[in-house]
Amino acid sequence: MKTYLVGGAVRDKLLQRPVHEQDWVVVGATEAEMLALGFRPVGKDFPVFLHPETGDEHALARTERKSGHGYGGFTVYASPDVTLEQDLQRRDLTVNAMAETEDGEIIDPYGGQSDLHARLLRHVSPAFAEDPLRILRVARFAARYQPLGFSVAPETMTLMRGMVDAGEVEHLVAERVWKEVSRALLEPRPDVFIEVLRECGALAVLLPEVDRLFGVPQPPQHHPEVDTGDHVLRALRQAPAELPVRFAVLVHDLGKGITPEEVLPSHRGHESAGLPLVKAVCERLRVPNPIKSLALGVCEYHLHCHKAFELRPQTIMKLLRALDGLRNPQKYEQFLLSCEADARGRLGMEDRDYPQVNYLRAARDAAAAVSPQALMDAGFEGAELGKALDRARIEAIAALKDCYRA
Repeated sequence: MKTYLVGGAVRDKLLQRPVHEQDWVVVGATEAEMLALGFRPVGKDFPVFLHPETGDEHALARTERKSGHGYGGFTVYASPDVTLEQDLQRRDLTVNAMAETEDGEIIDPYGGQSDLHARLLRHVSPAFAEDPLRILRVARFAARYQPLGFSVAPETMTLMRGMVDAGEVEHLVAERVWKEVSRALLEPRPDVFIEVLRECGALAVLLPEVDRLFGVPQPPQHHPEVDTGDHVLRALRQAPAELPVRFAVLVHDLGKGITPEEVLPSHRGHESAGLPLVKAVCERLRVPNPIKSLALGVCEYHLHCHKAFELRPQTIMKLLRALDGLRNPQKYEQFLLSCEADARGRLGMEDRDYPQVNYLRAARDAAAAVSPQALMDAGFEGAELGKALDRARIEAIAALKDCYRA
C-alpha cells in the first residue's frame, strides 16, 4: 500500500502557485483496508475516502472504461492490482497526470513537466475523447493559466473538435455544464474560456446565443471594436471576479444576435429582445435565481445606466424599483459594476472615466435616506404614505441631480 499526492496539487507546486486542496491516490489497497485505518468513505461512483485527521481525499487507484454517453458513462475498476501509471493515464491533461511520493520525488510518466515548461495544455491519451466534460475543463484551465502563457496544444484542440462533431457535448447534463461555466467565469481570464469553447465548436452547442454574437457588427462610433462577440469578451476582461456580475456581462447583449440584417449595425431595442434569450440560457443551464435576476436586469436596463445623466428623477426611481435597489443594495451594486464593465469593454475605452455609476450610487443613497417615519409623523398613512414616500424620494434624486449639474 503506497500513497501519492496527485493532480492539481503537484501541478501548482511545480508552478510555484498556492496549493488549496490536496488529493491523494492509494495504490495496492482495498476498501476494507482503508476502512480499517479509519478512513471515511464518501465516493458513490468509485472508492474515495476522507483521511481521519486531515480530511484530505484519498482515492483508490482505478481505471475507467467508456460504457455510455456523457460525463457519467463509465465503468470504473478499482483494485489493488491497478498501478499508479494506469491511474494517471485516465486523467485529462499531462500537467494533471503527475504524482509525488512521500519523499518528494515527482513521478511523471506522460510528460507533464515538459508541458509545464512549454506552457501547453495537452491530453494524456486518446481516452480524453471519452469524456466531453473535459472540453470545458480544458477551457477553464486555459482561462486560469493564460496569464502564465499557457495555451491549448494544437492536437488537443483537434481532438476536442472531433468530440464536438461526434455529438458528445450534447450529452452533458445542465448541472455539470453550469458548474464548469460558473467556475470558469471566476478565473483570471474568463474570456479565454469562451474563446476556447468557440474555437473547438462547443460554444455553438452549449451557448448558441453567445456564439451567434461573433461577426455581428455594431456602430463603430460607439463600439470601435465593431464585432459584438469581441465586445463581450472585452467586457468580461473588465468585469470584477464576482459570478453574478460576470455572468450578467456574458449575456447582456444577447439581443444583438437576433437583430435583422437589414438594420445592422443598429441594434435599437436589443435590450428587450435579449430578455427571452437570457431566460432560455438560464433555464437550460439551471442558473440560480439570484444570478438569473441580475442578468435579466442588466440585459434590460444597461442603457439606462449609460444614459444616467439624461434620465429624469422619476425614471431613476423606476430603475431603483425594477432592480429592487432599495431593499437589495448588493444586487444594485452588481448591476452598476456590470454596466461599467460593458462601458469599458470597448476598444480604446478600457480606462475611460465612467461617472454614471457614482451618480446612480448617490441617487440610490439619497432615495434610501428618505425617512418613512417622518412622513408618518406628518400624518401620511396607507396608500397616501406610499405616494408621499415616492414623491420625497424623487425630490431627493432631483436635488442630487442639480448638484451633479452644478
